[in-house]
Amino acid sequence: MPLLTSLVALALIQAPVEVPFHKGEESLIVDAAVNGRNISCMFDTGFGGCIDVSNTIDLGDPTGSITLRDFVGEIQAPTVNVKTLKLGTKSIETSDMEAVLSPPEDYSFIYGRHCDGIMGFEVIKNNITEINFQNSKFIFYPKTYDISTKKPDNKTTFLVKMLPLGTNAIELPVTTPDGKILTMALDTGNSFYATTHRDSLERVGLWESSRDPKYTSLAGVASGSVVSWDKKMSNMTIFGVPVPASTWDIIDLPSSSADSDGTVGFQFLKNFNITIDYGRRRVWLENWTGKVDNDPPGELGVSAAYSNESRKVLIYNITPDSPADVAGIKKGDEVLSIGDIDLTGNISFKKLQKMLAGPVGSKVKLSLSRQGNLKRYELERKPLVND
Repeated sequence: MPLLTSLVALALIQAPVEVPFHKGEESLIVDAAVNGRNISCMFDTGFGGCIDVSNTIDLGDPTGSITLRDFVGEIQAPTVNVKTLKLGTKSIETSDMEAVLSPPEDYSFIYGRHCDGIMGFEVIKNNITEINFQNSKFIFYPKTYDISTKKPDNKTTFLVKMLPLGTNAIELPVTTPDGKILTMALDTGNSFYATTHRDSLERVGLWESSRDPKYTSLAGVASGSVVSWDKKMSNMTIFGVPVPASTWDIIDLPSSSADSDGTVGFQFLKNFNITIDYGRRRVWLENWTGKVDNDPPGELGVSAAYSNESRKVLIYNITPDSPADVAGIKKGDEVLSIGDIDLTGNISFKKLQKMLAGPVGSKVKLSLSRQGNLKRYELERKPLVND
């Protein structure tokens, strides 16, 4: 091969590869070809595996099974060997990778764009990968690209060393105002700003063990639902980034892992271009929005779910002093419609949460039935945040 041709080929091999993704308000969606099948997935660094899709998608015959763990428990699911995987023009080495086949979820509604499932950290683990939120693209760098030599200014750029924990997660330190450490994963699949556990907050002195929160709700995870609440946090340092004020989601159960106190999610991460080098155990953060805090979520104070027994969507909890409580909505009321959407048939817990949530100050109309009597409400979403 002529020298010039060899040099051109080498340059092409070492050039970064860019792959676009779709950035939503709470997630990023990437198009992929898996075992020759085109799919779209929410990209989730908090999921340590490769692909988790609906079992209605044909990626091949099941070849095994896997145990999945989330915030509160474990679930079992069949798997299929991943033989080929491409993101745009980027081919991913798939040795020992598996696709998990899970019961169908209404991902497209939840994420606001066609979505077949979840793509996890394993896909990028062996690549030096930038998640460029600013321009909605992945950048896959050559192995020679070394972010550990970069010099952060600790104002808009930050270099963080991964903690020596876990094999399928990006565990990084979060520091309290008095210097205590929470171990939290970098999790693009967590739609919240940050999520931790009550016992973790008690351990670092940010929540009194005898204290109950005033405002609570239910959070949906893969293994079910769990009581949670929002808490105002002050002067935290998240992955080396000083954050004067933020609102976190707190789960009222102990962590299912001794290695991690929770995750830092999409609402924080979307402010940064993030380069992950798992081999060198480094993460580079570049703040491109000039923002590091978050706005508290708007809530109605309603917890509702589809009842298999009655085949209705029923309200089973009302938060005291919430908009729903003040309006007179009661536990046991049947939800007929939310906004202009009639609730007919089985509906997932996550979809209901999505329909009830919204920005602070926004309004939503609810049609309810109480013992056969129609009741209509228009409620304004408010921040239900515990100090």
